[in-house]
Amino acid sequence: MVSSLAVMSIDLGSEWMKIGVVSPGVPMEIALNKESKRKTPSIVSLKDNERLFGEDALTVSMRFPKNAYMYLLDLLGKDINHPLVKQYQQRFPYYKIVEDSERKTILFEHDENIFYSVEELLAQLLVKAKEFAEQATNQPIKECVITVPGFFNQVERKALIQSANLAGLKLLQLMNDYTAVALNYGIFRSKEFNETSQYVMFYDMGASSTTATVVSFQTIKSKERGYTETHPQLTVIGVGYDRTLGGLEMQMRLRDYLATKFNEVKKTKNDVFNNARAMAKLFKEAGRLKNVLSANAQHYAQIEGLLDEEDFRLLVTRQEFEDLIKDLLDRVGHPVEQALKTAQLTKDVLNQVVLFGAGTRVPKVQEILQNIVGQDLAKNLNTDEAAAMGAVYKAADLSTGFQVKKFITKNAVIFPIQVVFERETESEVKQVKRTLFGLMNPYPQKKIITFNKHTTDFTFDVNYAELGYLSPKEIENIGVLNLTKVTLTGVQAAFEKYPPSHDIDLKGIKAHFQMDDSGILNLINVELVVEKTVVEQEEEGTFSKLGSTISKLFGAEEKKEEKPVSEQINEDQNNSTQQQGEHNEQNANKTSEKTVQNETLSKNSTVKEKNPKPKIVTLKEPIQGSETVLTIPPLSEDQFARSMEKLKKLNDLEKDLIRRATALNNLEAFVVDVQNKLSEDEFSEAATEDEKEKILALCSSVHDWLYEDGSDADAETYERKLNELKGEANSLFARVWEHRERPEALSALNSMLNQSSYFLNSAKNLTASQNPDKDVFTDKEIESLEKIIVDTKEWTAKSIENQEKLKKYETVVLTVKSITDKMGVLEREVNYLVNKLRIWKPKKEESVDKKEKTAEKTFDKKAKKQKKSDEQESKSSDNDDSVTVESEPRTGNEDEDVEKTNNDQSDSTHSEL
Repeated sequence: MVSSLAVMSIDLGSEWMKIGVVSPGVPMEIALNKESKRKTPSIVSLKDNERLFGEDALTVSMRFPKNAYMYLLDLLGKDINHPLVKQYQQRFPYYKIVEDSERKTILFEHDENIFYSVEELLAQLLVKAKEFAEQATNQPIKECVITVPGFFNQVERKALIQSANLAGLKLLQLMNDYTAVALNYGIFRSKEFNETSQYVMFYDMGASSTTATVVSFQTIKSKERGYTETHPQLTVIGVGYDRTLGGLEMQMRLRDYLATKFNEVKKTKNDVFNNARAMAKLFKEAGRLKNVLSANAQHYAQIEGLLDEEDFRLLVTRQEFEDLIKDLLDRVGHPVEQALKTAQLTKDVLNQVVLFGAGTRVPKVQEILQNIVGQDLAKNLNTDEAAAMGAVYKAADLSTGFQVKKFITKNAVIFPIQVVFERETESEVKQVKRTLFGLMNPYPQKKIITFNKHTTDFTFDVNYAELGYLSPKEIENIGVLNLTKVTLTGVQAAFEKYPPSHDIDLKGIKAHFQMDDSGILNLINVELVVEKTVVEQEEEGTFSKLGSTISKLFGAEEKKEEKPVSEQINEDQNNSTQQQGEHNEQNANKTSEKTVQNETLSKNSTVKEKNPKPKIVTLKEPIQGSETVLTIPPLSEDQFARSMEKLKKLNDLEKDLIRRATALNNLEAFVVDVQNKLSEDEFSEAATEDEKEKILALCSSVHDWLYEDGSDADAETYERKLNELKGEANSLFARVWEHRERPEALSALNSMLNQSSYFLNSAKNLTASQNPDKDVFTDKEIESLEKIIVDTKEWTAKSIENQEKLKKYETVVLTVKSITDKMGVLEREVNYLVNKLRIWKPKKEESVDKKEKTAEKTFDKKAKKQKKSDEQESKSSDNDDSVTVESEPRTGNEDEDVEKTNNDQSDSTHSEL
């Protein structure tokens, strides 16, 4: 595929995914899926070697729930005992989840000996998102920005990055979803911002979680390119969240309520809770009912053939729904309070509270929020697309193919990170904790931890710091709080290279960390830092070198005059008072002056060497550091390769299925098309009886084969059958096409002949023989065009006559190609003459009057010149001692004539050019 500048964003949610794209010449937009919808369900199904996505996979989930995988995002980077995994198993008991023996994470058992990790399933969704983006832009796309929940920890973020790698995507950045929403909000209001901070809260209730974020908008001045520029900036200053409060939990409550009501009716002896297919139907109906009750006070839930062919119908009111989720509604305000607390602000300073996410459409949620914040809620964002559009703006900014208006974004750390190590004291071993990134620290940012007391190999841990601002449940949802153990080796050897001395200052071992744009913590390097005091020893200073050069020139005088510097200076002053007339004394004085300067400079240089300036040099000795992951480890190279091979097989299988389905459809369509066309007069008349019978027999044979032995054939067999059938029918279709297209081609040829004949009549008057002043064409060119026109007319008449003698099923004589060839010859000849006429220009000749005037002027000039010469000779002969030359009076006519002549020449030259 050719290279492309297009980039995309993927707003990957638990329930839906939205894809934003931007390509050269096309503004930011949302890519449509194959159903022409702007969002796609985040679900993939695998059944009978067929892989489906989106709406198709959702349909499969109604019949085969265990083969359709959904709500995968919250399972990333978790072990089988994680609370969210337990909750997932409780919600969807038909999935068989097992432990990965290598990584201790979870796997879906699809079939016997077939397992899929969460990273592999999400990678397949990302591949499908890439396809939608490429179809929208008609360009290949690799670069992308993917949104993630802001509360994703280190393990979850790294797992999603590996899913992107498995999908073959070049990830520009993982972007927090609330930051993407805030960016989308800000880019359309950047003119409203100034140096004073404006505080906006974004309240996002999605399918699985709820987040409240306080963002500061303002303009800042920066001097990055040598001059001061003003840019808008958004800074995340406060975050609060509830990881299990969302529309999914509301939907589950409603599903269970409907199931209980169905069991109470006792239409069947079987319990609906024990039937996976029935529960999947109830889950879908609960989602529809939840959305309808957001706008209506009551609505009927109804499902045909829910269980044992029994239908279900129940009237549900909004009040009943709110009673089911009463405890969830009590938690709506907690993220707001937490966000204001971490931002160290009060609700009074909020300029606006903006709603985002499908869950905020529930009227009771809006009512509770409005009472908490004490102001009207803003609904001026597209709750489905704001994150995708903000992320695609960031993607365009990060890529090299676009230039967008700069909008600075500053994210904030919501899980503080610390370094823990042990230090030996005289009486005990003490554990020391040092905060690396504190709560709400901005990132991307680099930090350094210094170890001053360690001189031998040691280890330190990188953990999450105090999380007291979170509830115990949320701390439990984070999972393992210890991230990595770092082991440093070669420490003692590094110290031995710098033994203690007065000029050595050991600054300790420094570990360099970075929190990158994606929120990933990286250990960059570890090194021993030493400051050494160095005394500058210069062989010869600048003045010393200058003095040495001068002394070499005047070495003889210096040997004779070996006096102190003071005496030399006095002697120089005495010499300056002596007479300066004699040349030798002047040279002696100069020599003495040079010598004094040379010795003075040499002495200054010597003083410098006696008092050299000390200089501090920083030396860095690398320390070997190895990290041991204490959480769910990322995929190893071998595991990654196996996952890639597994996905490749699925992709190849899908391509084969698509190829087979396409070949089968083409074959079936061609058989039906040929049978229908042979019943039409146009095709029937163009075929002989034998030819018609043979084609129809072959069609019947293929048709019967398709519905008997050929139902399970592969794509190659279908394509071969189609080629055989086309081989028999192609000659018939070609004749029909010739008969159909010939009238139009002949009409075009006749039109060209008429136009060419008209042009020929006009061109005959543009030859030297007919019009000497306009000799555009030669007689030979006219004769050539006339011959082509006559030959073409004769050929056309004869060919039409021969073709009309033939039957429609006989070989065509007057083909469309032969007609277009004749038109091509005629067109080339006419175009040649037309182009020649276009560039032709008449020759420019001087008129007779102008020639006569020019001759008269030339004669007058010569006469005047001769008269002037005679007068000079006469005066010269009268007075030889004193010669006077008088200038002739100027009449002005000569200058005018010269100007006119020059102007004429200039104009003529210009026209020729």
